[in-house]
Amino acid sequence: MSVQLGMPQPREEAAPLPSVPVARPADAPAGLADRYGRRATDMRLSLTDKCNLRCTYCMPAEGLEWLGKQAVMSAEEIIRIVRIGVEQLGVRELRLTGGEPLVRHDLVDIISALRSNHPGLPISMTTNGVGLAKKAAPLKAAGLTRINVSLDSLHEETFTQLTRRPFLNQVLAGVDAAWAAGLGPVKLNAVLMRGINDAEAPSLLAWALGRGYELRFIEQMPLDADHGWTRRNMITAAEIRQVLSTDFALSPDPRARDGAPAERFEVRRRVAGSADGAAGASGPVLGTVGIIASVTEPFCSDCRRTRITAEGKIMSCLFSREEFDLLGLLRSGATDEALAQRWQDAMWLKPKAHGMDHVGLDAPDFVQPDRSMSAIGG
Repeated sequence: MSVQLGMPQPREEAAPLPSVPVARPADAPAGLADRYGRRATDMRLSLTDKCNLRCTYCMPAEGLEWLGKQAVMSAEEIIRIVRIGVEQLGVRELRLTGGEPLVRHDLVDIISALRSNHPGLPISMTTNGVGLAKKAAPLKAAGLTRINVSLDSLHEETFTQLTRRPFLNQVLAGVDAAWAAGLGPVKLNAVLMRGINDAEAPSLLAWALGRGYELRFIEQMPLDADHGWTRRNMITAAEIRQVLSTDFALSPDPRARDGAPAERFEVRRRVAGSADGAAGASGPVLGTVGIIASVTEPFCSDCRRTRITAEGKIMSCLFSREEFDLLGLLRSGATDEALAQRWQDAMWLKPKAHGMDHVGLDAPDFVQPDRSMSAIGG
């Protein structure tokens, strides 16, 4: 099914964003390079800020105002921006995010058009899994490569406490449907919250390994809409490894990390009473587990991501407090070359780490972005 291209409607009135204050020097590297020698090749593009869950580490229980329809990128605008990224700026991988991408009625059409334009481009999607059971096969047929599903608990009561919605069975059905449709490797994302689901980590990993899914634990980041994050309350990567060691032995995955946010480990069963580490392992590798330690073991020095929000703003860093308007320029009639230059100029200003010139999400000078994760797009 093809997307019918048409003229976008005028944008809703909004406060103007700053122009990019410093242009790239003439001798800057090609593509989406920054001042620290990094080059973004992994594009995260948000299709919507809307979501049908209310996860405590992301969104408030009530009161979050959604973007108006005309403020969000249309299908044809998404297709054009991706084309510029791939053909002119060296983007080699695309991740569709939200909000919740499945709430877009034209999602399958968007993916079909992207696949038609870029036959060899890996296209993945991050979803909460609600409604995925019915969409998995059409998404695969349209050209989606693989999928990431957020799943923080296998217990209905805990799931409902974390997401504020009783949809666990829908999510589990969606995960199985994605696997059946061939959207593999199916990756699961779990955020551990102290005193809520942290003790479930070994059983969640065992469940994922038994079904051939790859589980990744993500440190809670200061991107919650309530701004209630504290370093003291979050579960660290070291704690995650420790709690998993009660049942499993982890050893470094021999494959190169290659800029991936997750540090991956091979997983084996632990011999009862053995010491921590691979020496206590028994039997073959059961699979892998990933840990994304953005707070305590940051990987900013090898970050290769560029982000476009649902309303077409460039965010060079997940924690950046500066955004630059790509969609407004597009709707003004700008050429592909002008759009590419705006994108490059914005990425040239990418901060060194965590939206600052140094690492430290718990540093005194860190200021949490105004947007929550759902409004940015993971």
